[in-house]
Amino acid sequence: MELIAEQIGLFIISVLANGLSALAGGGAGLLQLPALLFLGLAFATALATHKVASVALGVGATFRHIREKKLNPAFALSILAAGLPGVILGASVILSVPESWARIALGVLTTALGVYSRLSPELGLIKKEPRHGIVSMMVGYGVLFAIGFLNGSITSGTGLFVTLWLVVWFGLDYQRAVAYTLILVGLFWNGFGAIVLALQTPVKWEWVPALVLGALIGGYVGAHWSIAKGSRLVKKAFEWVTVCVGLSLIYDGVTKLGG
Repeated sequence: MELIAEQIGLFIISVLANGLSALAGGGAGLLQLPALLFLGLAFATALATHKVASVALGVGATFRHIREKKLNPAFALSILAAGLPGVILGASVILSVPESWARIALGVLTTALGVYSRLSPELGLIKKEPRHGIVSMMVGYGVLFAIGFLNGSITSGTGLFVTLWLVVWFGLDYQRAVAYTLILVGLFWNGFGAIVLALQTPVKWEWVPALVLGALIGGYVGAHWSIAKGSRLVKKAFEWVTVCVGLSLIYDGVTKLGG
């Protein structure tokens, strides 16, 4: 009975975390990673287990978003090309560096994303012309590389960075930016990060099925809501999740410093 209750609990956590993430464009680690730590996993094992399971978020969201046929394959490939090297590099070094200050800094930046979006009422509600020129493209993809590094290392909330960056720099509305984030970050970035981490540290494989099933369902439902309700709801969800993720990261980092 204890094992069944544990699996049900993991499933519920995964559905909630990944449903919110699919709606807001990131932030699954807000609930899922701390929950794995609370259940007794070491940080490295919890991180690897979360990464492996979070790939299913991308799968669930992909099934829903791919039906809309609104994504540009060339742009999608450019996001992958810019971010994947950073993901692999970040996942390769995270287990050997201190994380407290990195989490605090990431928390402050993540919270600032939500505040910035909230103070910009029209941001991401309509599609704008993307920035042109070699320098603009280098900046745009350079930042995606840096976010990829954070995704491979810190893991929590970095999809939110991609979502806002696609809105601010590349001119997408929130709904379409979330679609790119969930498919490319959730499926491919997290997939490569999961492989690199799994090769370096143990994964709690007996927990993965419940987490994966929850991520598949949560990812699909969250993606459906983002499509059905449009960018205004997605923007509100993004702002709420970014502030919660940011404050959670700051608290976690300060706690680790104090310990």
